[in-house]
Amino acid sequence: MFLSCGDSLFDLFAQDTDDVAEIRLAGRVGGSPLNVALGLARLGHPVGYFTKISRDLFGARIRAFMERESIDGRFLIPTDRNTTLAMVSLGDDGSPAYAFYIDGTADRSIETGEVPAELPESVRAIHLASYSTVTEPTASALARLACQEHERRFISYDPNVRASIEPDLDVWRAKVAELVPFAALVKASEEDLGLLYPGRSLDSVLDDWLAAGAGVAVLTLGERGAVARTSAGISASAEGRAVAVVDTVGAGDTFQAALLAGLAESGALSREALHALDRDRLAALLELAVKAAAVTCSRRGADLPRRVDLGLPPL
Repeated sequence: MFLSCGDSLFDLFAQDTDDVAEIRLAGRVGGSPLNVALGLARLGHPVGYFTKISRDLFGARIRAFMERESIDGRFLIPTDRNTTLAMVSLGDDGSPAYAFYIDGTADRSIETGEVPAELPESVRAIHLASYSTVTEPTASALARLACQEHERRFISYDPNVRASIEPDLDVWRAKVAELVPFAALVKASEEDLGLLYPGRSLDSVLDDWLAAGAGVAVLTLGERGAVARTSAGISASAEGRAVAVVDTVGAGDTFQAALLAGLAESGALSREALHALDRDRLAALLELAVKAAAVTCSRRGADLPRRVDLGLPPL
């Protein structure tokens, strides 16, 4: 089982209307690590979710969504705090911009004492991502979980920077430095690295992450595909795929989910196995992840692919 942790919210998309006194909203369940959980579940992998979830209308919908998508809810912590909401606007290229309503909300309120002292043996890998890793007290809780489990379980980490939530990039940089040594897999976007390390070469950042302890460092390049490097010094890349883009919401999370699924299915869900990957196997994993992300880009919102969409056989 995978265990994804942190953000759980509703993305709200404004709909066109001629009345300035009216706003029509279309809402969809969102949150980077929750999208990753969705992607893993749709690819046939058992996955649970760890967060604090509201008893409000939105939280009830999120819980029902998890049940519908076969995401295990046993790790959810109920609360009366409100659900995080994100107003989403789309650029001409389909890229999203977010404005968050997040003060004191459910997924930002996990305390360190609420981190499970023990996880079931079935949990093989833990995924952490985005604003929940930098906003307190949840950030400290997830860091504690990573510290507690990294020697026993595969840790996956995606900074997925949201400067509209935490504008102090030094906070993000400090958290990346704290979490990367715990992570077997670190994935970031070219946009993330441009924000965090302006003026630095992308290769130097990946090298630093590997030197800090990551087993594999992966960089997504949007329409240009992705590159990766392992602790053994193996490098590989995958070209982007031409697709009619509806929007890019959830594309990076889809990439992460498909990459994790590919690692699990190829027996590479450990630091030792990552170190042993050759260039061809690493490139094949990237190609699968790029293919999956392209499917999501062809759909509205974070509508992640299933195995049949990727031409994969049943598990």
